[in-house]
Amino acid sequence: MIDLGDIDPILQADVAGLAADMRAHGYQRADPVREVFALLGDRWTTLILLVLNIGAWRHADLRRVLGRLAAEGRISQRVLTLKLRALERDGFVARHATADVPPMVSYALTPLGRDLVAQARIVMAWIHASREAIHAARDAYDAAKS
Repeated sequence: MIDLGDIDPILQADVAGLAADMRAHGYQRADPVREVFALLGDRWTTLILLVLNIGAWRHADLRRVLGRLAAEGRISQRVLTLKLRALERDGFVARHATADVPPMVSYALTPLGRDLVAQARIVMAWIHASREAIHAARDAYDAAKS
């Protein structure tokens, strides 16, 4: 149990409930709830998932497409490899290598990855629907700070 003595007594029950939920589902750094949110919050992972949702891609082709779609420009080969490995580790992406010489390697979403993309699209739809409110809040904040 965490010490809530310095927190407003009116909020203590809700904070205690949140703490219990976190301990049950996402307290440790390696818990999926924390790591998946961290993945989705970085600058590349969601875009990688959206592109892989189209179909299977070879590494070089995926890198080229991401570079054309991203506002950040090109993704380095190293960063793409690290992101794909993390997505593969969590079961969202499958890596397929042929026995050819040289081997052909491609990446595709797993069913779990397709489910994640579906959830990300729901959040993206909410963001799009809330766009004007977000811009208004930013403008009000910026005006107050000027």
